[in-house]
Amino acid sequence: MQIVILAGGLGTRLKPLTDTIPKPMISINGRPFLEYKIEMLKRNGFGDFILCIGYLGEKIEEYFNSGKSLGITIRYAKEEKPLGTGGALKNAEKFLEDEFVVVYGDSFLDMNYENLIADFYKSKKMGMTVVFKNNPKIVLNNIEVADRGEVLNYDKKNEGRSNYVEAGVHIFKKEVLNFMPENSVFSLEEELLPILIKKGELNAYITDKRFYDIGTFERLNIFKDIL
Repeated sequence: MQIVILAGGLGTRLKPLTDTIPKPMISINGRPFLEYKIEMLKRNGFGDFILCIGYLGEKIEEYFNSGKSLGITIRYAKEEKPLGTGGALKNAEKFLEDEFVVVYGDSFLDMNYENLIADFYKSKKMGMTVVFKNNPKIVLNNIEVADRGEVLNYDKKNEGRSNYVEAGVHIFKKEVLNFMPENSVFSLEEELLPILIKKGELNAYITDKRFYDIGTFERLNIFKDIL
C-alpha cells in the first residue's frame, strides 16, 4: 500500500537545529532521521512513498530525490504555505490511491504494518488509527477505544476517559479528503479524526510496540539511545 509521510512542519521546538534544516532531516549518527524512518518502512513492505514537504522541503528533495538509491519510489507534494497535517494531505490528493497509510515525519513506529492493513480492510471503515497500550506509561492517554475497537473520542488536552495513546500512524480511504477544504489549514488530529468518530467511521489498531518521536530535544535523545 502507498504511504504518505507528513514532513512539512516548522520544528520550532528544535531551534536552532531547524533554522537551516527541516525537522525530519536532523542528523543522528551522521544520517537524517527521515532516512532511518524510510528504511524501516521499506523493511515493512512499503515501496511507494509520497512526501508532503513544506518548510525547507528542498533539503529533503535534494537528499532523497526519486528514492531510487533506496530501492523505492518517492514523489513530492509541496506546500506553498503551512497547511497543517490535514491540509498537507489534501494538497497531495492528486498522488493518492484509493487507500493509503499516513505517518508523521518526526515519529517512528516499527510494527507489523501488514496486520494493520489487513485489519483496516476487515473493518470496512473509512479510517483506522494506530493506538499504543501506553504500558509503561510514556505520555498522557488521548484516545478512547471501545472493546470492539471503535474509536469513541479523541482529546489531546484532557485525558478523561482515554485509555490509549494515538501513535502517529493512520490508514484512510481517499474519500476522507472530501471532508477537507482546498488549500486551507486543516488538522488530521483536531478536525478529521473527530469527524470520522462522529460518523462511526474510525477504528483503532492496538499495538504494544512503543512509538518514538523527535519533536523535542528530550525525545530526540531518547530516540538516539535506541539506535
